[in-house]
Amino acid sequence: MTSIAPVRVEAPVVTEESTPANKPPRGRKGLVVTLVLAVAAIFWISPLALLVITAGRPLADFVGNGPLSWPEEFTWSNFSDAWGIGNFATTYKNSALLALIKVPLGVLISAMLGFALAKLRMKFRRTVMFTVFLGLTIPIYIAIVPVFIMLRSAGATDSLFGLIGPYLAFGIPFEVLVLQSFFRQIPDEIIEAAKVDGAGDWRVFFTMILPLSLPALVTVAILDAVATWNEFLFALILLNSDANKTIPVGLLNFQGQFANNNTGLAAGILIAVVPILIAYTLLQRWIVGGLTAGATKG
Repeated sequence: MTSIAPVRVEAPVVTEESTPANKPPRGRKGLVVTLVLAVAAIFWISPLALLVITAGRPLADFVGNGPLSWPEEFTWSNFSDAWGIGNFATTYKNSALLALIKVPLGVLISAMLGFALAKLRMKFRRTVMFTVFLGLTIPIYIAIVPVFIMLRSAGATDSLFGLIGPYLAFGIPFEVLVLQSFFRQIPDEIIEAAKVDGAGDWRVFFTMILPLSLPALVTVAILDAVATWNEFLFALILLNSDANKTIPVGLLNFQGQFANNNTGLAAGILIAVVPILIAYTLLQRWIVGGLTAGATKG
């Protein structure tokens, strides 16, 4: 019979570096990170908090005690006064009409162009893509004078519909960048299977690509709506009459030659941003998902 030699088992060598005693406690590290994030969040939200406090205090208290002091009293009259001074009954209607026309039209055009650049075989595709993305590098200030001259020649100044063209020109490049990146993640096999069944490019786009791209579409729609709602320079240059002014231009009514209604302006800003805050709060899950969906491949 053969004997089995005993196996010698050596105890693992424990070094000073491998001892868990030298590792910082995970709970302490998490507490530090939480405190840092809390401080950053306080600094981040402090302008909004200061805006809300300013909107609820009387103008005399703001001037007498300073903007950073705690108000002696709060009042709601600033909001009713701001609604009249800012002419929000008209500017809200104009901004909403402009956004309802421009945003869906811009998203549709950008989606069609993004789909063509991502999935269709077309000549000069790289040239078209480079030309579209070149629009991201053009500052809006350079185009103010040429756009004003063209719209004045066409008789489209002091008109809400005259703003749609410039807004589309400066909004489409970014939307195409986001959407074509998302469309590239859609498997080509789905499109090929639909074409085998007899579906054309238009049917594939409207019945398959758009439903599958809902997070990205919602993302660019919200971002485009915010940009359209807050746009100031083109509206200031191209709109003259009070009946056609948008919300950002209407906020100029709070600035006088010899005095500024700071508390009324703060209340007007809160009135102006309420729709955007509500929309972002309800759709933030779609916005984050749409922006990150095309970031990785696979």
